[in-house]
Amino acid sequence: MGYAGSMQVQFTSLLCTISAMLVTFAPAQKAVPPPTAPRLPISVVFQGEPKFQALVAKAERENWRSLPIGDRTARVAREMIGVPYVNYSLEVHDHTESPVVNLKGMDCWTYYENALAFSRMLRYKPGPYKPQDMLHMVEIERYRNGVCNGSYLSRMHHLEEVFHDNQRRGYATNITPRLPGAVRLRREIREMTVQWKSYRYLRSNTALIQPMGRIEADVSKLPVHHIPKSKVRAAESYLQNGDICAITTTWHSGYTSHVGLIVRIKNRAYFAHATSDRDKGRMTIIDRPITDYLNQSSTHAGIIICRPNDLPPSPLWQRAVAKQ
Repeated sequence: MGYAGSMQVQFTSLLCTISAMLVTFAPAQKAVPPPTAPRLPISVVFQGEPKFQALVAKAERENWRSLPIGDRTARVAREMIGVPYVNYSLEVHDHTESPVVNLKGMDCWTYYENALAFSRMLRYKPGPYKPQDMLHMVEIERYRNGVCNGSYLSRMHHLEEVFHDNQRRGYATNITPRLPGAVRLRREIREMTVQWKSYRYLRSNTALIQPMGRIEADVSKLPVHHIPKSKVRAAESYLQNGDICAITTTWHSGYTSHVGLIVRIKNRAYFAHATSDRDKGRMTIIDRPITDYLNQSSTHAGIIICRPNDLPPSPLWQRAVAKQ
């Protein structure tokens, strides 16, 4: 084999060992709570059913279910490339909170969320699939303890809390602290309480501002690590398809300013995201490698990487097998 070949095998083995270590410390998975009863009409909370049905048909035809969750999520994300950028797509009511899916327009957060929700749905339960199944997966990811109680405050509005809450339930692993170059961040989060007029629910019910301030104080105390952008190129080899990649910011009132997914292309970790930049088409795209993306802006500080897991499978799989 020769020295070079032997070193390559050892390096590959080391990477595999480290990757395994990064996911072995996840807590035991908690049971998936059932979907909450609908509080708003499906026509309000789910947009783009033809796109959904087309995705389901293609996923079944090409057996996306058999793929590992990261590859499966990246596959779904690729199918959503070109969807227009739309902000505030979750703000659908003045008072009643509900999980929302919009496949006709996405922002950075809902792009990753929709790709992951659809990906998880394929493994969580057998088909046939309906919009409510994807809404359930969104509820599991975005709402504290996986339950939307109809209150705006049950939705997690900060990625740091989403990552922390999902890791606590065994649904994801924030691998950032174990990546080379990781450092601790400390911020005083005040974004939503200071800019409350920008949020429909807070404008409509100012009594929510004070409890939102308490939530932001709790988020400020979370142990948040990031990889500074000067160290990201060395960490790229540890990143996998479907990893959630949050962009940390130099602003001191928040931890992150953007989010997307990692897609592996030619041994590089590319950044797939929904961008509001007009020169990039204001749509979902696969951009440049994450290192190059970070270097294009002085306000980009680094990255946080969260690696999702599949959920514990639904008992409906047992019924599906029994029918065969």
